[in-house]
Amino acid sequence: MSLNLRIILSATLVLVIFITLTAAALDRAFFESTESALRDKLTSQLYSLMAAAEVDDSGILMPSSELDALLGLPSSGVYAFITSAENNTLWKSSSSLGATPPQPVSLKTGEKQFRKINGSNNAYFSFAYGVNWPTRTGSIPLTFNLTTDLASFNRQINQYRKTLWGWLLAMALLLLISQAVILRWGLSPLRRVGAELNRIETGEQEKIEDIYPQEIDRLTTNINSLLLQERQQKSRYRNALGDLAHSLKTPLAVLQSATGEQKKENMQEQINRMNAIVEYQLQRAATAGSSNLGKSVNISGIVNRMLESLQKVYRDKPILLNMNIDETLLFKGDEGDLMELLGNLLDNAFKWTSKCIDIDVQKQDNKLLISISDDGPGIVPEQVNELLKRGVRADQTTAGHGIGLSIVGNIVDAYNGEIHISKSAAGGARISLIL
Repeated sequence: MSLNLRIILSATLVLVIFITLTAAALDRAFFESTESALRDKLTSQLYSLMAAAEVDDSGILMPSSELDALLGLPSSGVYAFITSAENNTLWKSSSSLGATPPQPVSLKTGEKQFRKINGSNNAYFSFAYGVNWPTRTGSIPLTFNLTTDLASFNRQINQYRKTLWGWLLAMALLLLISQAVILRWGLSPLRRVGAELNRIETGEQEKIEDIYPQEIDRLTTNINSLLLQERQQKSRYRNALGDLAHSLKTPLAVLQSATGEQKKENMQEQINRMNAIVEYQLQRAATAGSSNLGKSVNISGIVNRMLESLQKVYRDKPILLNMNIDETLLFKGDEGDLMELLGNLLDNAFKWTSKCIDIDVQKQDNKLLISISDDGPGIVPEQVNELLKRGVRADQTTAGHGIGLSIVGNIVDAYNGEIHISKSAAGGARISLIL
Protein backbone atom coordinates (compact mmCIF):
# COMPACT_ATOMS: atom_id res chain seq x y z
CA MET A 1 0.00 0.00 0.00
CA SER A 2 1.45 3.35 -1.02
CA LEU A 3 2.20 6.10 1.48
CA ASN A 4 -0.29 8.40 -0.24
CA LEU A 5 -3.07 5.80 0.00
CA ARG A 6 -2.27 5.09 3.65
CA ILE A 7 -2.56 8.77 4.55
CA ILE A 8 -5.78 9.16 2.55
CA LEU A 9 -7.38 6.12 4.21
CA SER A 10 -6.23 7.21 7.67
CA ALA A 11 -7.49 10.74 7.11
CA THR A 12 -10.81 9.41 5.78
CA LEU A 13 -11.27 7.24 8.87
CA VAL A 14 -10.47 10.15 11.19
CA LEU A 15 -12.79 12.41 9.20
CA VAL A 16 -15.66 9.88 9.34
CA ILE A 17 -15.28 9.53 13.11
CA PHE A 18 -15.04 13.30 13.56
CA ILE A 19 -18.07 14.03 11.38
CA THR A 20 -20.13 11.31 13.10
CA LEU A 21 -19.31 12.65 16.56
CA THR A 22 -19.89 16.24 15.40
CA ALA A 23 -23.24 15.33 13.84
CA ALA A 24 -24.30 13.48 17.00
CA ALA A 25 -23.34 16.45 19.19
CA LEU A 26 -25.10 18.98 16.94
CA ASP A 27 -28.16 16.76 16.62
CA ARG A 28 -28.37 16.36 20.39
CA ALA A 29 -27.90 20.09 20.96
CA PHE A 30 -30.59 20.97 18.40
CA PHE A 31 -33.00 18.37 19.80
CA GLU A 32 -32.62 19.68 23.33
CA SER A 33 -32.90 23.28 22.15
CA THR A 34 -36.08 22.53 20.16
CA GLU A 35 -37.56 20.57 23.05
CA SER A 36 -36.79 23.44 25.42
CA ALA A 37 -38.42 25.90 23.01
CA LEU A 38 -41.52 23.65 22.80
CA ARG A 39 -41.68 23.47 26.58
CA ASP A 40 -41.50 27.25 26.82
CA LYS A 41 -44.21 27.55 24.19
CA LEU A 42 -46.50 25.11 26.04
CA THR A 43 -45.86 26.96 29.29
CA SER A 44 -46.76 30.28 27.68
CA GLN A 45 -49.92 28.85 26.11
CA LEU A 46 -50.97 27.24 29.40
CA TYR A 47 -50.54 30.50 31.31
CA SER A 48 -52.56 32.27 28.62
CA LEU A 49 -55.26 29.62 29.01
CA MET A 50 -55.30 30.16 32.78
CA ALA A 51 -55.55 33.92 32.30
CA ALA A 52 -58.56 33.52 30.01
CA ALA A 53 -60.40 31.09 32.29
CA GLU A 54 -63.26 32.25 34.48
CA VAL A 55 -64.11 29.92 37.39
CA ASP A 56 -66.92 30.23 39.93
CA ASP A 57 -68.98 27.89 42.04
CA SER A 58 -71.22 27.06 39.10
CA GLY A 59 -68.39 25.88 36.84
CA ILE A 60 -65.73 26.99 34.34
CA LEU A 61 -66.37 29.53 31.62
CA MET A 62 -63.98 29.93 28.71
CA PRO A 63 -64.23 32.65 26.02
CA SER A 64 -65.47 31.41 22.68
CA SER A 65 -62.24 32.38 20.92
CA GLU A 66 -60.27 30.40 23.55
CA LEU A 67 -57.37 32.77 22.83
CA ASP A 68 -55.79 30.40 20.39
CA ALA A 69 -57.28 29.31 17.09
CA LEU A 70 -55.46 25.99 17.39
CA LEU A 71 -57.55 25.01 20.41
CA GLY A 72 -60.76 25.61 18.49
CA LEU A 73 -59.75 23.64 15.38
CA PRO A 74 -60.65 19.93 15.58
CA SER A 75 -57.67 17.59 15.33
CA SER A 76 -55.25 20.55 15.20
CA GLY A 77 -52.70 18.67 17.27
CA VAL A 78 -52.92 20.97 20.32
CA TYR A 79 -55.31 19.97 23.07
CA ALA A 80 -56.31 21.63 26.38
CA PHE A 81 -58.00 20.10 29.42
CA ILE A 82 -59.02 21.26 32.89
CA THR A 83 -59.48 18.51 35.45
CA SER A 84 -60.66 18.40 39.05
CA ALA A 85 -58.87 16.89 42.04
CA GLU A 86 -60.76 13.65 41.35
CA ASN A 87 -59.30 13.59 37.79
CA ASN A 88 -62.65 14.39 36.23
CA THR A 89 -62.49 16.46 33.05
CA LEU A 90 -64.27 19.76 33.74
CA TRP A 91 -63.42 21.33 30.38
CA LYS A 92 -61.71 20.38 27.14
CA SER A 93 -60.88 22.32 24.00
CA SER A 94 -62.75 21.91 20.73
CA SER A 95 -59.59 20.56 19.11
CA SER A 96 -60.00 17.30 21.04
CA LEU A 97 -63.22 16.45 19.20
CA GLY A 98 -62.69 13.42 16.98
CA ALA A 99 -59.14 12.98 18.29
CA THR A 100 -57.69 10.56 20.82
CA PRO A 101 -55.12 12.58 22.77
CA PRO A 102 -53.61 11.17 26.01
CA GLN A 103 -55.73 11.33 29.12
CA PRO A 104 -55.16 14.45 31.24
CA VAL A 105 -53.80 14.19 34.78
CA SER A 106 -54.62 15.80 38.12
CA LEU A 107 -51.77 17.31 40.13
CA LYS A 108 -51.43 18.75 43.59
CA THR A 109 -51.51 22.50 44.00
CA GLY A 110 -48.30 24.10 42.77
CA GLU A 111 -47.07 20.93 41.07
CA LYS A 112 -45.86 21.08 37.44
CA GLN A 113 -45.28 18.18 35.09
CA PHE A 114 -43.71 18.09 31.63
CA ARG A 115 -43.69 14.64 30.04
CA LYS A 116 -43.44 12.80 26.78
CA ILE A 117 -46.22 10.33 26.06
CA ASN A 118 -46.06 7.60 23.41
CA GLY A 119 -49.53 6.89 22.04
CA SER A 120 -50.67 4.12 19.72
CA ASN A 121 -50.37 6.27 16.60
CA ASN A 122 -48.36 9.25 17.70
CA ALA A 123 -46.17 10.72 20.44
CA TYR A 124 -47.07 13.75 22.55
CA PHE A 125 -45.59 16.35 24.83
CA SER A 126 -47.81 17.30 27.73
CA PHE A 127 -47.53 20.12 30.27
CA ALA A 128 -49.74 20.12 33.38
CA TYR A 129 -49.97 22.62 36.25
CA GLY A 130 -51.96 22.16 39.46
CA VAL A 131 -53.56 25.29 41.03
CA ASN A 132 -55.99 26.09 43.86
CA TRP A 133 -58.45 28.46 42.20
CA PRO A 134 -60.14 30.91 44.60
CA THR A 135 -63.92 31.51 44.37
CA ARG A 136 -66.40 33.59 46.34
CA THR A 137 -67.18 30.75 48.72
CA GLY A 138 -63.70 29.24 48.94
CA SER A 139 -61.35 27.59 46.44
CA ILE A 140 -61.36 24.79 43.88
CA PRO A 141 -58.31 22.56 43.12
CA LEU A 142 -57.82 22.41 39.34
CA THR A 143 -55.22 21.05 36.96
CA PHE A 144 -54.64 22.72 33.59
CA ASN A 145 -53.34 20.31 30.90
CA LEU A 146 -51.94 21.33 27.55
CA THR A 147 -50.91 18.59 25.12
CA THR A 148 -49.40 18.77 21.63
CA ASP A 149 -48.55 15.94 19.28
CA LEU A 150 -44.97 15.64 18.00
CA ALA A 151 -45.72 15.48 14.30
CA SER A 152 -44.54 19.02 13.71
CA PHE A 153 -41.68 18.58 16.18
CA ASN A 154 -40.48 15.42 14.45
CA ARG A 155 -40.71 17.04 11.00
CA GLN A 156 -38.55 19.87 12.24
CA ILE A 157 -35.99 17.45 13.69
CA ASN A 158 -35.92 15.32 10.53
CA GLN A 159 -35.53 18.35 8.31
CA TYR A 160 -32.66 19.58 10.47
CA ARG A 161 -30.94 16.18 10.35
CA LYS A 162 -31.30 16.02 6.59
CA THR A 163 -29.81 19.49 6.18
CA LEU A 164 -27.08 18.79 8.74
CA TRP A 165 -25.91 15.54 7.11
CA GLY A 166 -26.11 17.08 3.66
CA TRP A 167 -23.79 19.92 4.60
CA LEU A 168 -21.45 17.71 6.62
CA LEU A 169 -21.10 15.20 3.79
CA ALA A 170 -20.49 18.02 1.31
CA MET A 171 -17.83 19.48 3.60
CA ALA A 172 -16.27 16.04 4.11
CA LEU A 173 -16.07 15.49 0.37
CA LEU A 174 -14.52 18.92 -0.11
CA LEU A 175 -11.99 18.24 2.66
CA LEU A 176 -11.04 14.86 1.18
CA ILE A 177 -10.54 16.36 -2.27
CA SER A 178 -8.50 19.22 -0.79
CA GLN A 179 -6.46 16.78 1.26
CA ALA A 180 -5.79 14.57 -1.73
CA VAL A 181 -4.55 17.58 -3.71
CA ILE A 182 -2.39 18.77 -0.80
CA LEU A 183 -0.97 15.29 -0.25
CA ARG A 184 -0.16 14.90 -3.92
CA TRP A 185 1.66 18.22 -3.86
CA GLY A 186 3.32 17.53 -0.47
CA LEU A 187 4.52 14.04 -1.42
CA SER A 188 5.72 15.01 -4.88
CA PRO A 189 9.38 15.25 -3.66
CA LEU A 190 9.20 11.59 -2.58
CA ARG A 191 7.92 10.62 -6.02
CA ARG A 192 10.79 12.55 -7.60
CA VAL A 193 13.27 10.76 -5.33
CA GLY A 194 11.75 7.43 -6.39
CA ALA A 195 12.07 8.38 -10.05
CA GLU A 196 15.73 9.35 -9.57
CA LEU A 197 16.45 6.06 -7.77
CA ASN A 198 14.92 4.19 -10.70
CA ARG A 199 17.21 6.06 -13.08
CA ILE A 200 20.19 5.24 -10.85
CA GLU A 201 19.17 1.57 -10.87
CA THR A 202 19.01 1.53 -14.67
CA GLY A 203 22.35 3.37 -14.94
CA GLU A 204 20.95 6.60 -16.41
CA GLN A 205 22.52 8.66 -13.62
CA GLU A 206 25.05 8.08 -10.83
CA LYS A 207 23.52 9.99 -7.91
CA ILE A 208 20.48 11.96 -6.76
CA GLU A 209 20.82 15.37 -8.39
CA ASP A 210 17.60 17.28 -7.67
CA ILE A 211 17.19 19.73 -4.77
CA TYR A 212 14.67 18.61 -2.14
CA PRO A 213 12.99 20.07 0.97
CA GLN A 214 14.82 20.07 4.28
CA GLU A 215 13.00 16.98 5.59
CA ILE A 216 14.17 14.87 2.61
CA ASP A 217 17.54 16.52 2.02
CA ARG A 218 19.28 14.49 4.73
CA LEU A 219 17.86 11.28 3.24
CA THR A 220 19.10 12.11 -0.27
CA THR A 221 22.49 13.19 1.10
CA ASN A 222 22.92 9.88 2.93
CA ILE A 223 21.82 7.92 -0.13
CA ASN A 224 24.38 9.77 -2.27
CA SER A 225 27.04 9.12 0.38
CA LEU A 226 26.17 5.42 0.38
CA LEU A 227 26.30 5.25 -3.42
CA LEU A 228 29.66 7.02 -3.50
CA GLN A 229 31.04 4.74 -0.80
CA GLU A 230 29.87 1.67 -2.71
CA ARG A 231 31.50 2.89 -5.94
CA GLN A 232 34.73 3.67 -4.12
CA GLN A 233 34.70 0.26 -2.43
CA LYS A 234 34.18 -1.49 -5.76
CA SER A 235 36.95 0.59 -7.28
CA ARG A 236 39.32 -0.33 -4.44
CA TYR A 237 38.53 -4.03 -4.81
CA ARG A 238 39.00 -3.85 -8.58
CA ASN A 239 42.27 -1.91 -8.32
CA ALA A 240 43.54 -4.12 -5.50
CA LEU A 241 42.91 -7.27 -7.48
CA GLY A 242 44.59 -5.81 -10.55
CA ASP A 243 47.59 -4.61 -8.53
CA LEU A 244 47.78 -7.93 -6.72
CA ALA A 245 47.91 -9.88 -9.99
CA HIS A 246 50.51 -7.51 -11.40
CA SER A 247 52.65 -7.50 -8.24
CA LEU A 248 52.76 -11.29 -7.97
CA LYS A 249 54.07 -11.78 -11.50
CA THR A 250 57.68 -10.95 -10.64
CA PRO A 251 57.96 -13.12 -7.47
CA LEU A 252 56.36 -16.03 -9.31
CA ALA A 253 58.79 -15.62 -12.19
CA VAL A 254 61.74 -15.61 -9.76
CA LEU A 255 60.44 -18.76 -8.07
CA GLN A 256 60.13 -20.49 -11.41
CA SER A 257 63.68 -19.57 -12.48
CA ALA A 258 65.38 -20.20 -9.11
CA THR A 259 67.94 -23.05 -9.32
CA GLY A 260 70.84 -24.46 -7.37
CA GLU A 261 71.91 -23.34 -3.90
CA GLN A 262 70.10 -20.03 -4.16
CA LYS A 263 66.77 -21.76 -4.75
CA LYS A 264 65.75 -22.12 -1.08
CA GLU A 265 66.90 -18.62 -0.15
CA ASN A 266 65.19 -17.03 -3.14
CA MET A 267 62.01 -18.97 -2.55
CA GLN A 268 61.78 -17.83 1.08
CA GLU A 269 62.48 -14.22 0.12
CA GLN A 270 59.84 -14.26 -2.61
CA ILE A 271 57.31 -15.97 -0.33
CA ASN A 272 57.81 -13.22 2.28
CA ARG A 273 57.45 -10.63 -0.45
CA MET A 274 54.25 -12.24 -1.74
CA ASN A 275 52.80 -12.37 1.80
CA ALA A 276 53.53 -8.66 2.19
CA ILE A 277 51.91 -7.90 -1.17
CA VAL A 278 48.78 -9.92 -0.34
CA GLU A 279 48.51 -8.32 3.13
CA TYR A 280 48.86 -4.84 1.68
CA GLN A 281 46.36 -5.34 -1.15
CA LEU A 282 43.77 -7.00 1.09
CA GLN A 283 43.99 -4.18 3.59
CA ARG A 284 43.76 -1.64 0.78
CA ALA A 285 40.66 -3.32 -0.64
CA ALA A 286 38.99 -3.61 2.78
CA THR A 287 39.30 0.09 3.65
CA ALA A 288 35.77 1.35 4.19
CA GLY A 289 36.37 5.04 3.64
CA SER A 290 34.48 8.03 4.98
CA SER A 291 30.71 7.98 5.30
CA ASN A 292 27.98 9.95 7.03
CA LEU A 293 26.27 6.66 7.80
CA GLY A 294 26.99 4.01 10.38
CA LYS A 295 28.09 3.96 14.00
CA SER A 296 30.45 6.52 15.51
CA VAL A 297 33.55 5.13 17.25
CA ASN A 298 34.94 6.45 20.52
CA ILE A 299 38.58 7.33 19.78
CA SER A 300 39.78 7.24 23.39
CA GLY A 301 38.56 3.65 23.79
CA ILE A 302 40.36 2.48 20.64
CA VAL A 303 43.63 4.18 21.66
CA ASN A 304 43.52 2.63 25.13
CA ARG A 305 42.92 -0.83 23.67
CA MET A 306 45.87 -0.38 21.28
CA LEU A 307 48.15 0.84 24.04
CA GLU A 308 47.31 -2.11 26.29
CA SER A 309 48.32 -4.53 23.53
CA LEU A 310 51.50 -2.66 22.57
CA GLN A 311 52.65 -2.28 26.17
CA LYS A 312 52.52 -6.06 26.47
CA VAL A 313 54.51 -6.51 23.25
CA TYR A 314 57.13 -3.93 24.30
CA ARG A 315 57.03 -4.69 28.02
CA ASP A 316 60.82 -4.73 28.20
CA LYS A 317 60.96 -1.15 26.92
CA PRO A 318 60.08 1.56 29.51
CA ILE A 319 57.97 4.12 27.66
CA LEU A 320 56.41 7.32 29.00
CA LEU A 321 53.04 8.12 27.33
CA ASN A 322 51.69 11.67 27.14
CA MET A 323 48.11 11.68 25.90
CA ASN A 324 45.82 14.57 25.09
CA ILE A 325 42.51 13.00 23.98
CA ASP A 326 38.97 14.13 24.73
CA GLU A 327 37.16 11.04 26.04
CA THR A 328 33.94 12.11 24.29
CA LEU A 329 35.56 12.60 20.86
CA LEU A 330 34.03 10.36 18.16
CA PHE A 331 35.31 9.10 14.81
CA LYS A 332 32.64 9.05 12.08
CA GLY A 333 33.84 6.09 10.08
CA ASP A 334 34.74 2.43 10.15
CA GLU A 335 36.18 1.08 13.39
CA GLY A 336 38.52 -1.24 11.46
CA ASP A 337 39.99 1.68 9.53
CA LEU A 338 40.66 3.62 12.74
CA MET A 339 42.27 0.58 14.38
CA GLU A 340 44.48 0.02 11.33
CA LEU A 341 45.55 3.69 11.32
CA LEU A 342 46.35 3.88 15.02
CA GLY A 343 47.80 0.37 15.09
CA ASN A 344 50.41 1.12 12.41
CA LEU A 345 51.33 4.57 13.76
CA LEU A 346 51.53 3.49 17.41
CA ASP A 347 53.48 0.33 16.54
CA ASN A 348 56.04 2.43 14.64
CA ALA A 349 56.23 4.87 17.56
CA PHE A 350 56.79 2.07 20.10
CA LYS A 351 59.33 0.44 17.79
CA TRP A 352 61.49 3.56 17.29
CA THR A 353 61.03 5.59 20.47
CA SER A 354 63.67 5.80 23.16
CA LYS A 355 61.42 6.47 26.11
CA CYS A 356 58.66 9.00 25.31
CA ILE A 357 55.60 9.06 23.02
CA ASP A 358 53.12 11.95 22.65
CA ILE A 359 49.58 11.25 21.42
CA ASP A 360 47.32 14.19 20.61
CA VAL A 361 43.80 13.87 19.17
CA GLN A 362 41.47 16.84 18.75
CA LYS A 363 38.69 18.23 16.59
CA GLN A 364 38.94 21.50 14.66
CA ASP A 365 36.45 22.89 12.12
CA ASN A 366 34.69 19.55 11.68
CA LYS A 367 38.02 17.80 11.02
CA LEU A 368 39.76 15.18 13.14
CA LEU A 369 43.46 15.86 13.88
CA ILE A 370 45.62 12.95 15.05
CA SER A 371 49.27 13.49 15.94
CA ILE A 372 51.72 10.86 17.23
CA SER A 373 55.28 11.88 18.11
CA ASP A 374 58.28 9.99 19.48
CA ASP A 375 61.83 10.75 20.55
CA GLY A 376 63.47 8.19 18.27
CA PRO A 377 65.97 8.73 15.45
CA GLY A 378 63.37 10.50 13.30
CA ILE A 379 62.89 10.41 9.55
CA VAL A 380 65.09 12.14 7.02
CA PRO A 381 62.95 14.60 4.99
CA GLU A 382 64.18 13.07 1.75
CA GLN A 383 62.74 9.71 2.80
CA VAL A 384 59.19 10.95 3.52
CA ASN A 385 57.77 10.38 0.05
CA GLU A 386 59.54 7.04 -0.27
CA LEU A 387 58.19 5.76 3.06
CA LEU A 388 54.63 6.22 1.86
CA LYS A 389 55.27 3.76 -0.94
CA ARG A 390 54.53 0.08 -0.43
CA GLY A 391 57.47 -2.06 0.68
CA VAL A 392 59.87 0.74 1.63
CA ARG A 393 61.41 0.77 5.14
CA ALA A 394 63.59 3.41 6.74
CA ASP A 395 65.80 0.75 8.32
CA GLN A 396 66.22 -2.46 6.36
CA THR A 397 67.59 -4.22 9.46
CA THR A 398 64.31 -3.82 11.35
CA ALA A 399 61.68 -6.54 10.96
CA GLY A 400 58.65 -5.69 8.91
CA HIS A 401 57.22 -5.66 5.41
CA GLY A 402 57.46 -1.92 4.87
CA ILE A 403 53.75 -1.49 4.17
CA GLY A 404 52.54 0.15 7.43
CA LEU A 405 52.77 3.79 6.39
CA SER A 406 51.59 2.89 2.90
CA ILE A 407 48.39 1.40 4.39
CA VAL A 408 47.99 4.49 6.55
CA GLY A 409 48.31 6.64 3.43
CA ASN A 410 45.66 4.62 1.58
CA ILE A 411 43.21 4.88 4.48
CA VAL A 412 43.82 8.63 4.79
CA ASP A 413 43.17 9.02 1.05
CA ALA A 414 39.91 7.04 1.41
CA TYR A 415 38.76 9.62 3.99
CA ASN A 416 39.81 12.54 1.78
CA GLY A 417 42.42 13.43 4.41
CA GLU A 418 46.04 14.45 4.61
CA ILE A 419 49.17 12.92 6.14
CA HIS A 420 52.22 14.95 7.20
CA ILE A 421 55.55 13.55 8.40
CA SER A 422 57.89 15.95 10.22
CA LYS A 423 60.41 16.21 13.03
CA SER A 424 59.03 16.14 16.58
CA ALA A 425 60.06 18.53 19.37
CA ALA A 426 62.10 15.70 20.96
CA GLY A 427 63.96 15.12 17.72
CA GLY A 428 62.09 12.03 16.63
CA ALA A 429 59.31 11.57 14.09
CA ARG A 430 55.96 13.33 14.19
CA ILE A 431 53.17 11.93 12.04
CA SER A 432 50.03 14.06 11.73
CA LEU A 433 46.76 13.01 10.14
CA ILE A 434 43.91 15.27 9.11
CA LEU A 435 40.65 13.40 8.42
